[in-house]
Amino acid sequence: MGMTAAAIEDLIRQGIPDAQVQISDLRGDGDHYAAYIVSESFRGKSRVQQHQMVYAALQGKMGAELHALAIQTAVPPEE
Repeated sequence: MGMTAAAIEDLIRQGIPDAQVQISDLRGDGDHYAAYIVSESFRGKSRVQQHQMVYAALQGKMGAELHALAIQTAVPPEE
């Protein structure tokens, strides 16, 4: 059984509290999602490190309950 977009968003927000998260169901099947995550905590980190933070927030569900997630990360613009 797959995860809901809301469950994915909740996990990411718990792991990265300042994150702005947008989840899209790519196929409408509840199994293939895309996540766009903006967080100040990504600033100064490589793209790989940013994605590792997202995977850590997913608490091992990637590849199990969560079959496929395309991740796009960004830092907010400096003010």
